[in-house]
Amino acid sequence: MGIRINNMEQVVELTEVGEGIIQIKMQDKESKNTFSQALTAGLMEAFNHVKNETKYKVVVLTGYDTYFASGGTQDQLMKLTEGNSKFTDFDLYSLSLNCPIPVIAAMQGHGIGGGFAMGLFADFVILSQESIYTTNFMNYGFTPGMGATYILPKKMGIVLAEEMLLTAKKYRGEELQARGIPFPVLRRDKVMDYAYELAATIAEKPRVSLVTLKDHLVGEMRQELPKIIEEEVKMHAITFAQPEVKDRIKTLFGN
Repeated sequence: MGIRINNMEQVVELTEVGEGIIQIKMQDKESKNTFSQALTAGLMEAFNHVKNETKYKVVVLTGYDTYFASGGTQDQLMKLTEGNSKFTDFDLYSLSLNCPIPVIAAMQGHGIGGGFAMGLFADFVILSQESIYTTNFMNYGFTPGMGATYILPKKMGIVLAEEMLLTAKKYRGEELQARGIPFPVLRRDKVMDYAYELAATIAEKPRVSLVTLKDHLVGEMRQELPKIIEEEVKMHAITFAQPEVKDRIKTLFGN
């Protein structure tokens, strides 16, 4: 459906799926949508394209099959333990927040760690009943990053956010729905239809009005987030330095 604009090295596909509606599809099947170099570059290129193209009014951000986004790669996490990089080296977490037009995160598949946090920064979030959603940072022994300590309480409420961040448990979408999260949670095969219908409703509005209203609605978040990111980086400097963290990443990654 629509016209492929650029295959972004085939791991990020940018497609017009309706008038004023642009879809960004993450499909790095080799890495299962972890933040590989190719996926990272593709996402940044895609959002930059959207930013510079004034015919678009709304973005649908989605994944492939049973994966939405899976967070950092094992190699990236190991580099963090060595102090050779920071998650802020590539600002994936606020791409949706800083996008001038509304973004719909159609999380039809699993959202893991930073991948789940990235999705929550969208203006609209749709989950699937069957998929797993987790902020699993603490399973590896290090504190959450990617703005997770800010966006989870903001979007899901402090009680559930603390539980998810501190325990690092896995939750099916239907479990989160039963906990009263404020997002639609649908069968996986219904998520995209819902997202396209929502996008079409948004795209009926004038772009200038959409941009102006989004600037107003998320202005406070855009101002507050950098301070939170600074604090998360400081916590990483402490927690990634623990020897057991490197061992956990080696043995537990992907489980």
